[in-house]
Amino acid sequence: MLTMQPTLLVGPSDWDDGRMPRAEFLARTAALWRNAPAAAGAIVFGDRAQHGELAYLTHFTPKLEAALALIPRVGAPQLLVGGGANMLPAAKPLTFVENLRPLRDAGRTVAQWTREQSGGGRPVLIGGTFMSYALRREIDAATGPIADKTTELRALMRRKSARELNHIRVACVTLGGMMDAMRETQGGGTGATATVLFGESAAHKHRAQDVRILFSLDGGRTLQPFETPVERAVDPLQVYVAVRQFGYWVEGFAVIASSPTPGVQVATAILRQAVEMVQPGRRCDEVARCIAELIGPLDPHPITAQVQGNGIGLALEERPLISATSEDTLEAGDILSLRVGVSDGRDHAIVSAMVAVHADDAEVLWSAPLPGTY
Repeated sequence: MLTMQPTLLVGPSDWDDGRMPRAEFLARTAALWRNAPAAAGAIVFGDRAQHGELAYLTHFTPKLEAALALIPRVGAPQLLVGGGANMLPAAKPLTFVENLRPLRDAGRTVAQWTREQSGGGRPVLIGGTFMSYALRREIDAATGPIADKTTELRALMRRKSARELNHIRVACVTLGGMMDAMRETQGGGTGATATVLFGESAAHKHRAQDVRILFSLDGGRTLQPFETPVERAVDPLQVYVAVRQFGYWVEGFAVIASSPTPGVQVATAILRQAVEMVQPGRRCDEVARCIAELIGPLDPHPITAQVQGNGIGLALEERPLISATSEDTLEAGDILSLRVGVSDGRDHAIVSAMVAVHADDAEVLWSAPLPGTY
């Protein structure tokens, strides 16, 4: 689920060859070339808000200003980093790419790089829709008409490797620790703001890169970010948490309470049945319709009424999409954020699970616990 994001990303994002070796990135670019056999290279854009594709191919996460990767089919890639030459030392540990240059006069740099590519072919563009209008004009003028392969790359990003799955497992442990920390604090009568901040602190102790939290002050009907301190205790407390670790996002909806409400019990039971439907080859619209049918006489929660889940990884929202109008089919390698929300006008609850789709089954990586049964 997309939320407000920090102005400046400050969490640890260094590239670690032991965790994600260079060979993993070379395999990704090789797969890209198989999908774009005529491409001479790839121009890949990312900024602090939208950088999943850039991170997938270079491990680089822009902290403040945008970046542009120039990846040739043959030869070494280079990375153009926003912020001037003084930002290069800070950017270097974030990527395996050795050739880093300031992102200035991008049009001239891209034009020269395009001419230097062997075979005279054109590069492909990835992330072009996220560019500023001025930068996109420079790129178009430098390259002429080129194909956008963002969709094709995102299809590759769906299938998580064993190393990626391991990173997501670690992030799910951090997510669970956050929820436990909030539960322990909230159980002592602490105010809502302090409870949520305690969960955020727990994530940072686990070296999370980024943490985003929404919470409810009206019994779960709506969710809000931090605005002003709330000193009073809230029970039940509906929360949404997203945490990124080693570049990979996980997220969860849960109700933190001293005892389960009827809405939480219903939503949790439906979530368990929905998880059982997750298997490779299953149509996503079928899963969504099943959730809708199980909700039955209750109303779907407004936050989950249209979309009951999506893929997640280097971006908060990836394919596949779990909705009644989705044409996606679940595949081995998908990592899902699957959620169920119910409302009856007075009682509101949203719960979710992180699920890995394997070749023969599905694995629950994290699931919202039923209040009172932690």
